Amino acid sequence: MAKASPTLGSSDERDRRAHEPVLLAEVLAELDPRPHGRFLDGTVGAGGHARAILERTAPSGRLLGLDRDPAALAIAGRELAPFGERAVLVRSNFALCDVVAREHGFDALDGAILDLGLSSIQLADDERGFSFRSTGPLDMRADPDLGLTAADLVNQATDVELERIFAEYGEEPEARRVARAIVRRRAKAPFMAADEFGRFVAGVKTRRPRGTDPATRVFQALRIAVNDELANLSRGLMAALSLLRPGGRLAVISFHSLEDRIAKQLFVRESRDCICPPHLPTCVCGHRAGLRVITRRPISSTAEEVTRNPRARSARLRVVEKLA
Repeated sequence: MAKASPTLGSSDERDRRAHEPVLLAEVLAELDPRPHGRFLDGTVGAGGHARAILERTAPSGRLLGLDRDPAALAIAGRELAPFGERAVLVRSNFALCDVVAREHGFDALDGAILDLGLSSIQLADDERGFSFRSTGPLDMRADPDLGLTAADLVNQATDVELERIFAEYGEEPEARRVARAIVRRRAKAPFMAADEFGRFVAGVKTRRPRGTDPATRVFQALRIAVNDELANLSRGLMAALSLLRPGGRLAVISFHSLEDRIAKQLFVRESRDCICPPHLPTCVCGHRAGLRVITRRPISSTAEEVTRNPRARSARLRVVEKLA
């Protein structure tokens, strides 16, 4: 829970610059937070979206922020401290947001947001091993209490299992080639450092994608596998929707096609019977759908935002509204 105001030092300022909230203006426009509202940020990170929502919901609006990364939660605590009891922070996987929210008196919410992107704070931490430029261990755990690391997978999984992970979670066209090369190489010495592994994968690849490192898809696949991200997303989306009051909205920001596809398919399925156009303030068709899709096509970042914050380049925002 955010308590006293922090004394901002240089490290706090660096934390703020390290994580500019993506699509902030668009999220605020779609969620439309108003005074006294109640909101959930299921992936609070450094607290950028949460802070903006709390400012809009003054004087008594409240927000529950969740994150399974204790380092991110500590930064959010400092960022949201000026809001006192209006901000409640809990270390938890957003897949369990329905359970946590009801334990803390948060239900019938006006809105919720899930920003699924890897934070710049995590990427910048060498000890976390999320980046192929990291000189630290090949870890990739969003929650340090998880048992399995990326190094464990790379050094222990069979070539068949590695191929499946790279193909399914990274959509890597050379999944088999990379998997078999990893197994041959680790027989001589295990992979330990993230940058070492990244250079090895880049050297194995025969295709050189323009504008991205050749190891990008493999790193994405390992991160998804280690953190069970897709299963958590499916569970978390349903959990967040269950907390909304009629008229409440859920905003989801995804950064790759697998996440976006899960959100899109769920939203289409749950809104199948609603035929109202998205500009209407509420559903008037009378059909028995659970959701109304607000964004028929995902919202992307503007060129100006991408120039200012390159990580926003692949961000996609989808929004749905809970029906009675």
